Amino acid sequence: MLEPGNNDELPPIPGKRYFTIGEVSDLCAVKPHVLRYWEQEFPQLKPVKRRGNRRYYQRQDVLIIRQIRSLLYDEGFTIGGARQRLTGDDAKSDVTQSQQIIKQIRMELEQVLKILRR
Repeated sequence: MLEPGNNDELPPIPGKRYFTIGEVSDLCAVKPHVLRYWEQEFPQLKPVKRRGNRRYYQRQDVLIIRQIRSLLYDEGFTIGGARQRLTGDDAKSDVTQSQQIIKQIRMELEQVLKILRR
């Protein structure tokens, strides 16, 4: 699903706890109105809503959005097909998300190593 090659063009996810819809839009290369629509279509996507109905996404939400983006834009799934794939592949999804997190951590550690070598 979320192959490393599919998301190389996307920026790394910063080590923050919460992200605004604008930040997630930039991180996933998806417009905010599309993110709001996907919230209605994919039950896995539940950002925290705070004061004034502002959305705050967590790292897990960003990874799910990247998976949805990959399924829809790269693999050509329909909304229904992507929804079914995400709900039917929970075990595979967990492994894929873990691999994405490991890749992200590795990239961050490599950046720290470059800074330390200076």
